[in-house]
Amino acid sequence: MRSAENAIQSHFIPAEAPWSGVVRKGQTIRIIDSEGQQAIDTIFYAAGDFAERYSAQDTLRIQGSAYVGVGTKVVSNEGNVMLTVVADTCGRHDTMAGACSCESNTVRFGHETRYLHACRDNFVLEVTKHGMTKRDIVPNINFFMNVPISPSGEMTIVDGLSKPGDYVELVAEMDVLCVISNCPQINNPCNGFNPTPIQVLVWDAE
Repeated sequence: MRSAENAIQSHFIPAEAPWSGVVRKGQTIRIIDSEGQQAIDTIFYAAGDFAERYSAQDTLRIQGSAYVGVGTKVVSNEGNVMLTVVADTCGRHDTMAGACSCESNTVRFGHETRYLHACRDNFVLEVTKHGMTKRDIVPNINFFMNVPISPSGEMTIVDGLSKPGDYVELVAEMDVLCVISNCPQINNPCNGFNPTPIQVLVWDAE
């Protein structure tokens, strides 16, 4: 039985902070929304070749769904399955709204927000540790972010549905580098206007 005690990796990620780590083929990664209503922006790269990375377009096209959930195959830009979602206690994860940036914050919320920390900043900080640059940042998964799509096709970021302790689990189908921005957004309800810590656990194959 999986528990935090028998995880081979356990990471506490403070509010607004980035993190990255390698998950090997066959291992399971659990991303936990510790206090609820926290968006967790995530990108996956093939650990052996960072040029192969998560593709939101191919993931949505192959599964025929606008959302990520149990059974979703996380697909790379080369058409390979990177991970499979095997457990989900929340039921709502977005992969179309992208990551907040200083530029988008300025457009959406006013010039005074230009210098607030953003997920794109977190991604830049984290990928540089692995020899990448901002050019390597691609559209991401927003775990636990609630983005309803209306019949007209309009999207709106609204209050998150996740409860304290909700989690999503993925099994790696190849060695992957997981890069997370624990979203610092305070201007829309994706974090309940109050960013909070999260936890990441990794287990070996059973």
